[in-house]
Amino acid sequence: MKLFEKNQITFSVMLILIYVFGESVMQRVSEKIGVEFLAEMIFCIIMSVIVFLFIKRNSLEQYLGLKKPEISASKMLFYIPLFLIGASRGFFGIGMEYSPAVAIFHTVMMICVGFLEEVIFRGFLFRGIAKQNITRAVIISSVTFGIGHIVNLLNGYDLLDNIIQIIFAVSVGFMLVFIFLRTNSIISCIIFHGFNNCMSAFATGSLLIDKFGEQNATIIASSIHIVITVAYLIYIIRLPKKDLCESNN
Repeated sequence: MKLFEKNQITFSVMLILIYVFGESVMQRVSEKIGVEFLAEMIFCIIMSVIVFLFIKRNSLEQYLGLKKPEISASKMLFYIPLFLIGASRGFFGIGMEYSPAVAIFHTVMMICVGFLEEVIFRGFLFRGIAKQNITRAVIISSVTFGIGHIVNLLNGYDLLDNIIQIIFAVSVGFMLVFIFLRTNSIISCIIFHGFNNCMSAFATGSLLIDKFGEQNATIIASSIHIVITVAYLIYIIRLPKKDLCESNN
């Protein structure tokens, strides 16, 4: 708590480094033991519990937006665009790529990832920077969130796939930050993030791949996701503003 009170930005960067490095190391552990996602799942569960207990112990739920949204769901279009972004992964082909056990490991891990990344990037990091400059906070937290996915390149992702993923993640980062700004809550962001990630375990993209090839299928699907994301972001930006800088409940 001392580091958090002294310098929240440094505290946030420390969490990001622990998370990114831990995920990368645990992926290699899973490869060595021959069980996909097992080590990463355990790491994410442990880190999620530690972060959650830290938040509860220091009564940071309101401050970080772990509360009911302050504006109605109807004004947020009932968050339907968020559902479309996640669900659209399955529109192009869906199936079970993993064994039931591995699918469970992946799903649990991704639920934890949704919680961790939202609390760290939209919570701690954004609020820390917003104390000084809210515009800078929006930009840095969103871009950092996207660039953070470059770690996947080190974990064996194709370069083009990783670049597209980073572009999508940056656009999603901006969208989620503005959802936080407008609602003063990251609950919907956490739910979307977990759902969107979980869909990757079941979305095969086979319909597009069979017709256009794997590389073109990736570009087409990602372009659709980005268009929906940017369109929703523009809508959210036009909603009444909330001043989070003044709020420190």
